[in-house]
Amino acid sequence: MKTLASMKILARLGSLSALAALAPSLAFAHGGGPHVHGFFAGLEHPLFGVDHLLAMVAVGMIGARAGRRSTVLAPLLFVSAMVTGALLGTAGIGLPSLETGIALSLVVFGALVGLARPLPLAAVATVTALFGLFHGNAHGLEIPDGASGVTYAAGFVLGTSMLHAIGVVSVLKLARWPTTVRTAGIATSLVGMVMAAQAF
Repeated sequence: MKTLASMKILARLGSLSALAALAPSLAFAHGGGPHVHGFFAGLEHPLFGVDHLLAMVAVGMIGARAGRRSTVLAPLLFVSAMVTGALLGTAGIGLPSLETGIALSLVVFGALVGLARPLPLAAVATVTALFGLFHGNAHGLEIPDGASGVTYAAGFVLGTSMLHAIGVVSVLKLARWPTTVRTAGIATSLVGMVMAAQAF
């Protein structure tokens, strides 16, 4: 029974990897400003970009695997850095190699989830904060001025935090099947590699 459940999870991960490889238009969540128009748009936006969805779930998984303090700290640092990156974006400051940096975040986050042993807290904090800047900057560049931009950002932060929570819960629920968790990390890295190839 346990083996069957693990096989189903692996099949879903494989399907997700194939989807990212075969649908370049779905690879990156941020394609410009017209879709930005309020709280609910911000709330749902992380769910429709494979890059953001996988990265956010992975951050939660990384935090949960690294220990109690990291379970909260890793997502918190990511969100804080994401907000900082978004503020830079709204000021018209774009980070260099933005799409490549986001794709690499999946490669690195997936690798961290796939490690046999989690990294120390300091390393986890540094990596999550660094890539949080890239994810936030990409979306900050497309957020319009005014109230709709503020409410969109609030929804986006909430949606991101919910995905972090899903990552944490996934690790806790799959504690008996560490290979499944690590396989999810490897699949995330593979998706990141596909996206990086598309970005070049």
